Amino acid sequence: MRATFLLSEVWSGFRRNITMTIAMILTTAISLGLLGGGLIVAKLTDQMRDIYGDRVEVTVYLTPDLSAQDPDCRDATCQAINTALQNNSDVESFTFESQDAAFERYKQQFAGQPELLEIGTKEALSASFHVKLFDPQQYRVISQQFTGLPGVENVADQSAFLDRLFSLLNGVRNATLVIALIQALAALLLISNMVQIAAFTRRTETSIMRLVGASRWRTQLPFMIEAVLAGVVGAVLAIGGLIAAKFLFVDKALGPVIRAGILPEIDTATLVWVSPILLGVGAGLAAISAYVTLRLYVRL
Repeated sequence: MRATFLLSEVWSGFRRNITMTIAMILTTAISLGLLGGGLIVAKLTDQMRDIYGDRVEVTVYLTPDLSAQDPDCRDATCQAINTALQNNSDVESFTFESQDAAFERYKQQFAGQPELLEIGTKEALSASFHVKLFDPQQYRVISQQFTGLPGVENVADQSAFLDRLFSLLNGVRNATLVIALIQALAALLLISNMVQIAAFTRRTETSIMRLVGASRWRTQLPFMIEAVLAGVVGAVLAIGGLIAAKFLFVDKALGPVIRAGILPEIDTATLVWVSPILLGVGAGLAAISAYVTLRLYVRL
């Protein structure tokens, strides 16, 4: 089959079903854009897990009496806790913060809020051990081992907050992917309808081709190329939408949070990573949908 004839058939198909083709391209672009957004959110969630995982620490607070009577952690009770931390295989490092140091940190943190400085006292704060673990997920083991020891008031960590944060992000990612799948189904149905309509409007030409000996594959190829091109155009629009969303919305709305290191940036590498996935999914779904439709519903 000559390339010029094939291209003329594809162009003729687009021109005859222009409204259906535009609808299919837009639906494909929306579904792929949502899919790309879900993939980016999933990647950012993994990056945030790594970032905050390194920052998670367990704090072992000492009782008020021990904090006041042993400011340098020299007595047997405080030394026993210190030794237990040194001998624990889950502990990467730890530091001791006295009651005086805790009060100085409190004053620095709330230097701009005089009402909090007035009500805060050194006696209200406890000395503590700040513990960094090799595996932050093992914080519950440390909590179980040190809660109830002599001189220990309580054991706290930030993992509960991080668990809620990651649950929220996972929920956003899953909801985005579900909507993308629904949109993808709509795109598949549109592709199927477009192929059926295109085949019907060109039934005379394809019948003549079959009579002169053209194979079924040769008569189906223009319709499949039409669908694949529409899927690729939809994927390109989806990629353009993600790039525009990054520069026009995400960077402006979340710029301060990103610069503060609270959220990772959607960098160029992330967009480069997701672009071939969207192109492959767009072209693949269109080709499969067109092939199945031609085999099941259209006789050429």
